[in-house]
Amino acid sequence: MNAAKTIVRVEQLEKRFGDLKAVDGLSFTVEAGRTVALLGGNGAGKTTTISMLLGLLIPTAGTIHLFDLDIARQRHKVLGRMNFSSPYVDLPHRLSARENLIIFAKLYGIKDVAGRIKEMAKALDLDGLLDRRTGSLSAGQKTRVALAKALLNRPELLLLDEPTASLDPDTADWVRRYLENYQHEQGAAILLASHNMGEVERLADEVLMLRKGKIVDRGTPEDLIYRFGRQNLEEVFLDIARDRRVGDVAEGVSASAEVTEA
Repeated sequence: MNAAKTIVRVEQLEKRFGDLKAVDGLSFTVEAGRTVALLGGNGAGKTTTISMLLGLLIPTAGTIHLFDLDIARQRHKVLGRMNFSSPYVDLPHRLSARENLIIFAKLYGIKDVAGRIKEMAKALDLDGLLDRRTGSLSAGQKTRVALAKALLNRPELLLLDEPTASLDPDTADWVRRYLENYQHEQGAAILLASHNMGEVERLADEVLMLRKGKIVDRGTPEDLIYRFGRQNLEEVFLDIARDRRVGDVAEGVSASAEVTEA
């Protein structure tokens, strides 16, 4: 059986802002057809890492290879094969949702622009929103339009920063199912940053737990939950955010069991 193709390879990645080291020596890979989640509190370095993969920020040190190409020198060769979605990056408010999608479709060199937008509108239930100004849409509606933008060019690498933020539970569940199906059909690699622990448990093949710009633990959601002796990933997140180590957790669990037995 052939090994999965590596789409993302990050080695010893660092980013400084003055005296602040926002990202501190990250190394990881993302293979085709796999989802890797960046998990950590505010300021852990998730969005900064994604911004460097997009080429929006220049690393202070380290390397990023996408599709076996060094983006420091060959970024133009990979941009058409990737895309991203974030509720924190607004599309132009004065343009309608359709106009925004048309512009991005042309930027990505999509041939049948109208046809592709029609497909995405149907997939993400945007038909009633396309001709409304983007600025007039609700936060959840903007999130769906941003996701449509991210999928226009059928990316082989999808960078998602809080992809279901502001969506109601039913719509969020539908979007996650759509992403799962898209990945299965296209074999895409996904790098996901999210504060939604249930979302990470459902979508991620591997979780990188970040704290102050460093990877402090990693593994499958199931492995992390087991090793920390917790019921779910949210409890693991709290342990790491509060700098409680696996040994501390194990001692706490053992002590609790002894008290219960007594």
